[in-house]
Amino acid sequence: MKFGMLHLFESPMGRSDQEMLDEQVELMEAAEGFGFDSVWPAEHHFTEYGFCASPALPLAAIARRTRRIRLGTGVVVLPFHHPLRVAEDFAMLDNLSGGRVELGVGRGYQPIEFQGFGIDQARSREIFDEALEVLLQAWREPRVHFDGRHFRFHDVEVRPRPLQKPHPPVWLAALSEESFEKAGRLGCNLLCSPVFGGSLQVARDRIERYREALARAGHDPAGHEVGALVMVYAGKNQEQARREFADPVIWYFRTFGKYVASKLGQPPIETYEWYAQIRDLARQVQWDQLLDHGAVICGEPEYVAERVRDLRENAGVDHLLCWTRLGGLANEKVLGHMERMRDVVIPALR
Repeated sequence: MKFGMLHLFESPMGRSDQEMLDEQVELMEAAEGFGFDSVWPAEHHFTEYGFCASPALPLAAIARRTRRIRLGTGVVVLPFHHPLRVAEDFAMLDNLSGGRVELGVGRGYQPIEFQGFGIDQARSREIFDEALEVLLQAWREPRVHFDGRHFRFHDVEVRPRPLQKPHPPVWLAALSEESFEKAGRLGCNLLCSPVFGGSLQVARDRIERYREALARAGHDPAGHEVGALVMVYAGKNQEQARREFADPVIWYFRTFGKYVASKLGQPPIETYEWYAQIRDLARQVQWDQLLDHGAVICGEPEYVAERVRDLRENAGVDHLLCWTRLGGLANEKVLGHMERMRDVVIPALR
C-alpha cells in the first residue's frame, strides 16, 4: 500500500490566501519526511471550496526542495486547458523534479467553474476525450497530428520531452461506470473515491470492471495502480480524533453540496443522479453516517490502519490519498496526524 496526501487549498473565512498557501506548501514539503509516497494538489476555481488554479505551481515550488516524494495532481481539469500546454507544463515539471510527476486528469464537475470559464458543461466529455488523446500523443510521438472537433494540429513538436519514459504515469478520475472502464481501456491508473456519493461495495465492483477493461485492452492489471481519495484523520485516541475532525468534514460537505448541486449550467445527463446523491448527503450530513458510508476514516491510529487494510483487501485499493486538511484544520493537528501515520499506520500496511 502506498500513501499520498490530497490538498484542496480550501479557504474558510478569516484566513488570507497567502496564509492558506503557505500552510499547504508547508504540509506538502513535510509529507516526504513523514514517509508519505505522494502529494496531490487539486485544481479548483472561483470559490472558497478550493483555489488551487494551477496544481503545477505548488508542485514546482516543492520539487526542488524534496528528493523522493511523487508529485501528483488530483486532478488537472482538462476541459479548462489547452492540451499542448498541459503536456509542456508537466513535462517541464517532470524534468525539474527528476522524473517524479504523476498526472491525474479529469473532466470536472462543478457548474460554477464551467460557467466562470464560459464552457458548456454538457460538452465536457467530448472536450476531455480529445484533450487526453492530444496530451498522450504529444508525450508518445515526436510530433502531434490531430483533427478533432475542438482541437486541430498539424506537425507540431512539443518540447520539453518528459524525463520519464515513455511518459509520466497518467491517472484518470472516475465517477461513472463508463469512466472506470475508460481508464482501463486507455491503460491509465485509476483515481476514485467513496467520498463522492459511492460506497465500498460500489468501489469494489467498479474497480473490478476497471481491471477487466485493462486486461481486455492488453494492459497488465498488475502494472497499474488504483488510488482512492478518503478523508483520513489519525488522532491520539478515538474520542479526540472524532472531536477534532468532525467540524472540518461537515464544513466540506455543506460547502461541496452548495456548489456541485447548484442549478448553474447544464451538466451532462449521466451526472444528474450523482448530483442528487451529493445534494441529499450534504443536506442531511451526519457524522455517524459519514463514518459508516466509508467517506471518512477517523480514530486512533490502530483503528485507522484496520480500516485502510479493509480498503486494500476488500476493494483492491493500493494507493490511499489521505484528505486531511479540510475546513482550515490547523496545521499542527494535520502534522500530528502525519506523525501518527508515520509511526503506526504506514508501517502496518507497507
